[in-house]
Amino acid sequence: MTNENDGAKLDKRTNDILLGPLERPALQFFARNMPAWVNSDMLTVLGLIGSLLAGFSYSMIGRGEVKGNPWLFVASLGFIINWFGDSLDGTLARYRKHERPNFGYYTDHAIDGITSLIIFGGIGLSGIVRFDIAMLALSCWLLLMIQVYLKTHVTGVFEMTSIGVGPTEVRLLAIILNTVLYFTGIGGTIWPLQINKVAYDLNIGSIVVAVLALAFLVYYSYQVLRTAIILAASDEARLVKRKEKEARKAEKALIKSQKKAEKKGLEPIIDGSMMED
Repeated sequence: MTNENDGAKLDKRTNDILLGPLERPALQFFARNMPAWVNSDMLTVLGLIGSLLAGFSYSMIGRGEVKGNPWLFVASLGFIINWFGDSLDGTLARYRKHERPNFGYYTDHAIDGITSLIIFGGIGLSGIVRFDIAMLALSCWLLLMIQVYLKTHVTGVFEMTSIGVGPTEVRLLAIILNTVLYFTGIGGTIWPLQINKVAYDLNIGSIVVAVLALAFLVYYSYQVLRTAIILAASDEARLVKRKEKEARKAEKALIKSQKKAEKKGLEPIIDGSMMED
């Protein structure tokens, strides 16, 4: 999952998440007290291991009953490990002044895609959520990631979110849901659907994830529209300035050519008067 601390490629980062006032001081504390032998690459790998643990745990949940399944807590531990490694790697690099902007930005976000696939795939295999709905949620989540990267490229500003909910909040929500599922289970079908003679029996988990997928898609659409309007206005203002600059340049060139023409027109008169003298 993407995080504000990926690399040092950008001149500006914005990450006004709800848990930011707690997360940022915690990351600075961990960076100050991290053993010297631990580097940012190790933390990146640790974050990936956390996602593998979460995805594997969810797949193991599908082998038995959801209620009382200890793998739910192991999955939550995977989210915590993923947060620790993925959030701290860039913070540690900047704290030690060992930034590698291009390498850090590229590798962290490339791993983010793998992490998302592992976790959503595991959720789809868990029996908590229908696999096709989990893949739909994955697709919408990847759209959000793509939008962030595209916006970063054209604006130079890494903006995780504009509504206060980022990957950290999503991880926390997953941990809370895992805890609720441990004590309550997932329940049976509560919304039977039939589309093109195909039965879609939806339990509460599938409905929750489907709603999240819809929220991801709506937020993606909002961000694309919002960013497009801002960029269009910016490009239009830049175009107006360029045309004004070109017009001033053309006007100066015209004045200069007129002066040259006037100067050349006076020279024969001056030369003729000198000849008469």
